[in-house]
Amino acid sequence: METKRLAAAIEAVLFVTGEAVSQKEFCSCFGVTYTALEDAFELLRGKYSGDSGIVFIAYGDSMQLSSNPEYRSEVEEMLNPVQRKSLSQASLEVLSIIAYKQPITRSEIEEIRGVKCDYSVMWLLQKGLIKEAGRKDTVGKPMLFATTDLFLRHFGLSGLDELPEKPRELLDAEAEPE
Repeated sequence: METKRLAAAIEAVLFVTGEAVSQKEFCSCFGVTYTALEDAFELLRGKYSGDSGIVFIAYGDSMQLSSNPEYRSEVEEMLNPVQRKSLSQASLEVLSIIAYKQPITRSEIEEIRGVKCDYSVMWLLQKGLIKEAGRKDTVGKPMLFATTDLFLRHFGLSGLDELPEKPRELLDAEAEPE
């Protein structure tokens, strides 16, 4: 498939779905290589750069079209959105531990925090910020937890390598009003 046509097809899919789509899904659906996909992504990055109201974002292995954060106040004014519920301090602490130590078990999280974390882990799983990442090969085979692409999107990261050097910075960034 020609690069321009592939870019247009990707753009159409992202527009219609309104959600992130993984590179693997694009390759499978369109029967293209990752190299061809990257060429198409470059065209879209160029098209949606600068002062466009739409931006092409990548996080983890997924791509999405999104409104440009520069126009956030105008979008909020028009849509009058319901404010998203911020994370509690306990949930932020658990999420930070998982982000920096993943994959990690619940008991390892509790050992670091010094308190139970059942509710926070359950809440983070329900919100899709963490996921079950297999089982640890030890007695009892406890569940391992890791962050998701939604975690990356929530904190504006394209990958885990962009995590702040110190976990405290992550907690402070979430606490700041937007």
